[in-house]
Amino acid sequence: MFENLIKVLKENPRKIVYTEGTDVRILESAARLKKDGFLTPVLVGNPDAVHAAAQKGGFDIDGLEIIDPDNYDRFDEMVAKMVELRKGKMTPEECAANLKKSNYFGTMLVKMGVADALLGGATYSTADTVRPALQLIKTKPGAHLVSSCFIMVRDDETLAMGDCAINISYEDSVDKEGNVTFTAADKLAEVGAETAKTAKRFGIDPKVAFLSYSTKGSGKGDSVDLARNACEKCKALIPEFDVDGEMQFDAAVSPVVGQLKFPGSKVAGYANTFIFPEIQSGNIGYKIAQRLGGFAAYGPILQGLNAPINDLSRGCNAEEVYQMSIITAALK
Repeated sequence: MFENLIKVLKENPRKIVYTEGTDVRILESAARLKKDGFLTPVLVGNPDAVHAAAQKGGFDIDGLEIIDPDNYDRFDEMVAKMVELRKGKMTPEECAANLKKSNYFGTMLVKMGVADALLGGATYSTADTVRPALQLIKTKPGAHLVSSCFIMVRDDETLAMGDCAINISYEDSVDKEGNVTFTAADKLAEVGAETAKTAKRFGIDPKVAFLSYSTKGSGKGDSVDLARNACEKCKALIPEFDVDGEMQFDAAVSPVVGQLKFPGSKVAGYANTFIFPEIQSGNIGYKIAQRLGGFAAYGPILQGLNAPINDLSRGCNAEEVYQMSIITAALK
């Protein structure tokens, strides 16, 4: 998987900005990427502090670009751009104050084309990484929400699971008059479509299963209806891929069970892209696969944004930073 992604980066030179330039894990990854030469790191922070941290850790970052929010020659331009993007929701003073924070500053570097991608979250929360992205990068055309997926790898088996990190649940969106503008099923269908597209970029031929405690009407309830309706909407969004549901996990992965409970389905028993009905089951599900199933989990990979921005776990190690750097930049 990583060989293919690195090939993409060698053919398409890109810069990735790190919002936490003094973090030892970031510095180790940046030094490794500098040595490898297929992806260019950009570090946010005070240059003296960044170099001191690198020297202390024994990491060679000489020659890498370090951009200091407190001493950036395009800062006024950056503030003006953020005021424009926020459309009256923030004053120039509020924008300037936010842009002194590395999460907002790094995101604006991507918006202004200084970097192609961003990786943050080594010390920031997921919300602190996603919020600037939503405010400044925004969703891509046709997207109504940001979602996430994990790529799960074990030996030669690769799976995709979404959404396990962003959307707590799915509810209808309504306007001021109380009219439904985008249904919960529309949202979950979009998660399914985006996850299938991400899976495809990782070499998976997506067979998308919308998961539930019910298979083909065996159970009843609002969550079953949500999965079933979202599945039908998703089929229309990505007619090029096999999509089916609602189905239980055993029906999704066991050919015997799948064809017994869901006869004739091209997905049942052969699914490799799993769509969970809400974050709780998704988060539990991918961690069971990781901890008990022996799968390596790569992500969360954010979907639906106008530029590749991803979030690290605060418990990540340098190897995970390195891997997520490759994933993030290659998905541009």
